[in-house]
Amino acid sequence: MVIVEVKLKPNAKKSEILGFKENILLVSVKEQPIEGKANASLIKLLSKKLKIAKSCIKFKSGEKSKTKKLVIDCIEKETFTKMLGG
Repeated sequence: MVIVEVKLKPNAKKSEILGFKENILLVSVKEQPIEGKANASLIKLLSKKLKIAKSCIKFKSGEKSKTKKLVIDCIEKETFTKMLGG
């Protein structure tokens, strides 16, 4: 299990994982932060990159904020760090 802080930039030109800055994962998504669309896109993007099910990623806090804390099951910290370069 991994707990990670994410800074989400909605309404971006493209959805991508930008990497870590001061232990915060920076992610941009194309979707707007309306009706949870940006959050859904974030989870989809992370699950695809980490090769895990979307159900393994849950919000710990910040669902309505740009800065969020996620709990990611189904993966070990070392694997997470290796796959995202953190």
